[in-house]
Amino acid sequence: MNRRWLIVPMIAVFAIAAVVAAQETGRERTEQGRKLFTAQGCYGCHVVQKFGTPIGPDLSHVGAKYSEAYLKNWLRDPAAQRPSAHMPRLELTEEDITTLAAFLASLD
Repeated sequence: MNRRWLIVPMIAVFAIAAVVAAQETGRERTEQGRKLFTAQGCYGCHVVQKFGTPIGPDLSHVGAKYSEAYLKNWLRDPAAQRPSAHMPRLELTEEDITTLAAFLASLD
């Protein structure tokens, strides 16, 4: 039996498994970001859907306007992105920034 016919389907199975695992990781990170949004009190100034306070911009569709990379930079230092920004620089770890940006980027 030719082994080449066995290798191709096995490669396809591993590729599909990798894609599914990446999707699960992305969903978990987005969910962690949603929880962090609440834990950090972001809803005190921002609205997402019907949750929050409309002091700052409504973030319900922020992911449709900005990339995840831009959102990471914004969360690191809002004034560096826009000097007139009213949002303070928050004390967030890089992991916090990554998970919050994933959540915000998912909002479209």
